[in-house]
Amino acid sequence: MAENWWRKGRRILSKGKLYICPTPIGNLEDITLRALRILKEVDSIAAEDTRHTLKLLRHYEIQKPLTSYHEHNETTKSQHLMDKLLRGETIALVSDAGMPGISDPGELLIKKCIKAGIAVEVLPGASAAILALVASGLDTKHFSFEGFLHRDKKKKKERLEKIKGEDRTLVFYEAPHRIKETLKVMIELLGNRKAVVARELTKKYEEFIRGSLQEIHQHFQENPPKGEMVLLCEGISPQEEEDRKKEAFEAITIKEHILSFMEEGLEKKEAIKKVAKLRKIPKSDVYKEAIDL
Repeated sequence: MAENWWRKGRRILSKGKLYICPTPIGNLEDITLRALRILKEVDSIAAEDTRHTLKLLRHYEIQKPLTSYHEHNETTKSQHLMDKLLRGETIALVSDAGMPGISDPGELLIKKCIKAGIAVEVLPGASAAILALVASGLDTKHFSFEGFLHRDKKKKKERLEKIKGEDRTLVFYEAPHRIKETLKVMIELLGNRKAVVARELTKKYEEFIRGSLQEIHQHFQENPPKGEMVLLCEGISPQEEEDRKKEAFEAITIKEHILSFMEEGLEKKEAIKKVAKLRKIPKSDVYKEAIDL
């Protein structure tokens, strides 16, 4: 099924085209000449918030038909937009700020276009996550973008529990009214790691709050959170990872550890060698525990 979808998605079957147009995340000057040209040339523009996008269009004296496309109407509206594209029209998709398709309904429309053989052209442009990462001072060689954590506290904890062993820098989007609770849950599950909150990026009151998760949480206890935020947290340190492995090993016996690798398909000799290496103990000690296996 997936293979058929991919093969069909490689063939352009419609004359229409969907343009993914990034918009400024704060400063109106942060839009490319190419994006402005496309916004002027397309038949219509699909926007997350038409009132918000109208301000941008008026600033650059662009007059085009606007239609709303957001998380509350994405299922029905995506089909309406598809019908237009299949008739040969061109549509520019914009979000309130930054790159459409990242943590917004654009993802669904793009998938539908690819499946239907409609051309999709993505323009480069502003991205709050990348801007915040580069300026954070945390590791940028390897990172994991997590978008918005779930609003439900239980599901939020489940996701953080799943990624707490990640050694890459973690990048999240967060709303000001949820940031304190999110930081509190992170401290509980991830420990007091280095972190950064980037707020009001490219705007007049742009700010980077750097410190430990605990220090940033304390900052927001004393200073009410305002503005859209990117929350960045360092990945697990080698020492922390080593400590967690040690805790996990202590929870099971050497014999159980050997058996777990044998059940995965390793020969007894290889399982003994691996257990000795992971636990950093002599192979002879491990062998004694495996005699009757």
